[in-house]
Amino acid sequence: MKLSSLIGSLAIELQGSDSVEITGLTCDSRNVKPGTLFFALRGATVDGHRFIPMAADAGAAAIVLEDAANAPQGIPWVRVADARSAMAVMAAEFHGNPTASLPLVGITGTNGKTTTSYLIESILVAAGTPSAVLGTISYRFGETIIEASHTTPESTELQAAFRKLADAGARAFVMEVSSHALEQKRVDGCHFDVGIFSNLTRDHLDYHKTMESYLESKQRLFDQLLRPMAPKPRRRAAVNMDDEYGPQIAARSACEVITYGVDFQGDVRAVEVQSSVNGISGRLVTPYGETEFSSGLVGRFNLYNILAAASAGVALDLPLAAIKSGIEGHAKVPGRMERVENSRGVTLLVDYAHTGDALENVLSTLKELATGLIITVFGCGGDRDPGKRPIMGRIAASMSDLAIVTSDNPRTENPQTILGQVREGIMPLCLREYRAKDVAAGFPDKGFVMLGDRREAIKLAVRSARPGDIVLLAGKGHEDYQIIGTTKHHFDDREEAERAFAELEK
Repeated sequence: MKLSSLIGSLAIELQGSDSVEITGLTCDSRNVKPGTLFFALRGATVDGHRFIPMAADAGAAAIVLEDAANAPQGIPWVRVADARSAMAVMAAEFHGNPTASLPLVGITGTNGKTTTSYLIESILVAAGTPSAVLGTISYRFGETIIEASHTTPESTELQAAFRKLADAGARAFVMEVSSHALEQKRVDGCHFDVGIFSNLTRDHLDYHKTMESYLESKQRLFDQLLRPMAPKPRRRAAVNMDDEYGPQIAARSACEVITYGVDFQGDVRAVEVQSSVNGISGRLVTPYGETEFSSGLVGRFNLYNILAAASAGVALDLPLAAIKSGIEGHAKVPGRMERVENSRGVTLLVDYAHTGDALENVLSTLKELATGLIITVFGCGGDRDPGKRPIMGRIAASMSDLAIVTSDNPRTENPQTILGQVREGIMPLCLREYRAKDVAAGFPDKGFVMLGDRREAIKLAVRSARPGDIVLLAGKGHEDYQIIGTTKHHFDDREEAERAFAELEK
């Protein structure tokens, strides 16, 4: 593809020929090959303009930059106002703008994105539209699966994934949109039909610093990227009005808004709701009519996910029958309230809950349904917002009969430092602290254990549980690794639980 076909109206200044052939795009100078268009991006700690000479030496066909003072000699360069946004737009053009002609639903919010994406996929398939999902677990369509490096990848990877999934037969896309991706303009080349706001609770403050900044990142999907314009002049937002930030998101949205909520009397809502350990049922109310529904998903937080998905169906003008069928027929989501079967009468669930709000939602549901004791195994990730650690400690310990505090992905932090910060949130509760070796024989009082080895923590939880008890392994969900230092080690909570149960049978 010629450089001229990519730059469109983005160029402020062009030096050299715009007829050079572009065979690839990258912002990493180490990946430059002859024919590559290199984007010099300004990062939080490193300025990509520093690597222009290396990109040129590696054979870059042209350079996209913001500062002409760093312009190379001997090869074409394009100066733009915002290299990140330009890269996203050019990446879409390079891959044939797959989202310009196919429906795209974007879901943003702290919790619920993955489950909602699976529900929307199920609704679209029920409506006869084979759909691809891009999110935390993977980017997939049928047998085509691309490993997920981030919830929302860099724009060059994202557009390449759209192209590959479309070529495999996908006729719609459902995508989780992270706050990082919105802030870093990775999705600027995407043509959204529908944007969903699920909720906003404390997370990623190691990056955003404040909730206000976090909110502004999320808002960008609704007041900028959903602005009606060609090739999609009609766009819609679906907003959870029960969330404290929902009204602000709705008020500032640049398109038509469909409201939903459990308590809020929105455009989409559920009435006559019944909830049990086996799932949720009720009557779905929409602008297009009403229908009864029954889902195997458990808990109030999953009712929000169901309503979000139903709102997406309404926003896409899908038949009510397809919305009902999709809700009732969706596949289980890996690592989301995923049950590990066993012969001991223990309900063991693996869930990705890794924020205070998500953990509280899950434990609230389990407390409503529990007939025995609740044992929670959880930790907090290293090199992430330390402020949420005591919050999660307080929630887990106060809402469980036994909280086992352990490692999550410690990364480059000292695991004991992380555990100590979690402990700060538990101590004001004046609960009994047990030693690990004493708990398996029983814990007469509500309490907690500090045990840094996650494998041993899971074993302890399984050994301590009695028939009728619930064990929750929280924080890692679908992940099949643990990051210690900068190295990923294979580790899967589900496998560890199965192994722990098997050891008890010996």
